[in-house]
Amino acid sequence: MAAKDNVLFSDIFDIKDVDGAGRKFDKVSRINARSENYEMELTLDINNELYPLEIGEKFSLVLATSLSLTTAVGNDTTGTQESWREKVGGERTLADDYEYVMYGKVYKYDEGQGSKVSVYISYGGLLMCLEGDFRHLQNISLGENLYLLMRK
Repeated sequence: MAAKDNVLFSDIFDIKDVDGAGRKFDKVSRINARSENYEMELTLDINNELYPLEIGEKFSLVLATSLSLTTAVGNDTTGTQESWREKVGGERTLADDYEYVMYGKVYKYDEGQGSKVSVYISYGGLLMCLEGDFRHLQNISLGENLYLLMRK
């Protein structure tokens, strides 16, 4: 199995607004963006010191269950233990291809009108809401831990 199996959502977003309702914290910005391929709406809190973003910029966003480039097949989970510790010996992860990575938990999944749904994820207090057609978010489950990966 490849890293693609870990990826639950991927798209390119165009930033429409940054801190539209004003900034509540010095190091946190709330961005609003729209995806190019799936017409998804994104509201995301980011650390603006680590990863500053501006209106009109585009970025790639990925939601993944693991940073591993390979996953276990069947019931064999040997070697699939995720760790926050730095990898050794030149070992590569999905995070190596991105500039900004967060780890969080899906805490709410709202059914909207028609085929529209909203997925809410908390990354240690930095919040995200991704809204759009359920077909693009159907693999995401309530209570699931996910990585968010971004690059410009």
